[in-house]
Parts: sequence; structure tokens; C-alpha cells
Amino acid sequence: MDILYLISGAGFIALVIVFYFLLYKNLVRAIHATNWPEQKKKKISTGFILTIVTWCILIAGISLSGFSSNFDRFPLNMGPWVMLPLLVSLTLLFTKTTKDIVEQLSLKALTQLQVFRVFVEILLWLLFIQNLLPIQMTFEGMNWDILTGITALLAARFFLNSKRGMITWNILGLVLLLNIVVISILSFPSPWRVFHNEPANRIIAYFPFIYLPTLLVPLAYGLHFLSLRKLVMKP
Repeated sequence: MDILYLISGAGFIALVIVFYFLLYKNLVRAIHATNWPEQKKKKISTGFILTIVTWCILIAGISLSGFSSNFDRFPLNMGPWVMLPLLVSLTLLFTKTTKDIVEQLSLKALTQLQVFRVFVEILLWLLFIQNLLPIQMTFEGMNWDILTGITALLAARFFLNSKRGMITWNILGLVLLLNIVVISILSFPSPWRVFHNEPANRIIAYFPFIYLPTLLVPLAYGLHFLSLRKLVMKP
């Protein structure tokens, strides 16, 4: 097997492990800063990590079974696994529990974590040069999501005291994310396909690349959602 392919696959797994662990550490710190009973703190902390691990295993099983890569079933092969994290995120975002956690979360940390998107774009480019991904899904094409990752550390350094500036940065980050998500869908080998250059966007339906739409994209918009919730609450 090609070494670049192994590096690309290992890279997606590594990003999931490293950045979800960093998010978990920040969540645990915020949870322990609340005035909740210790039993609730432990339940929420444990529940988060168990949910992520279970989701990783489930998605791996779905992709290794070949179900997600069967585009004859589109959009059922990919749709549920992409939409479920979004629906869960939006549902939980407005709960009292999330509000209590967000109050204790560091906006700086939430912003800095977005740097992972630089590494995602590098991995996508590696897939492109292996002729496994269409050019429009890279920074050489129509994917400008790398800008969010590049500017994340700058935003955390210079914009934290500007509520308007941080809200604008987060909204622009969501727009850039939505842009590549739409391009990705329109590059699938499906009846919805608009970009007919080869290769079609098949690779992200396979393990471990399926972790991109099911774990890394949710991480990106999840960080934006938490940041915006905190900013809206901020005087």
C-alpha cells in the first residue's frame, strides 16, 4: 500500500484522537468549574467521552461494511451519519446544561482548537495528489476552509476582546465550512453530482476518511456553535 495513503489515513485518525481529547480536557475543566453536584459532573464528563468513542466505532463499522460507499443508495448511505451530529449539536446547544458549561469554557481555547483545519486541508491535498480526491475539494481548487485554521491563532491572540470581531470570525468560519460541505456533496458519484471531473468524491465514504464528515466537520461547527453561544451570552 502506498506510503502517502497510509499517512493520509493515519492523519485523519490522529486528528480525531488529538483534537477530541483536547476538547474533552477543556470540557472537563469547564464542567468542574460549575456548581453542579459531583455526580452530575462525572455523568456529563463520562457521557461525552463514551458517546464519542461509540460514534467512532459505529462509523468505522458502517464504512468497513461497505454501506456508506454504496452510492446507489445515496443519500441514505451518507446522509444519516452526516446529519445526526448536526441535529444533536443544535438540540444540545440551547439546553441549560450546555449554557452552564459554556459559561465556564475558554473562548480562547475554543478558537485555538480550530487550527486543526489546517491539518485537514493538508491531508485532503495529499489525497488529491494521489488522484483520490477532486481538485475542487482542496485549497488548490474551491476549498478555502484552510483560512479559518490559519487565522484561528491570530483571532485568539488579537480579537478576543472584540465581541463583534469574534462573532464575525466565527460566522465566516461557518460560511467557509458550508462552502466545502456543499462542494463535497456535489462531487459525490450520485444523481446530485455537479462537478463531473474525476475522481469523484468517493474516498470520504471509506474508513478512516469517513471520519472527516462524521467527526471532524462536526468538531469544526461544534466549536463555532459553542463560541457563538458564549459570545451571545457575553455582555
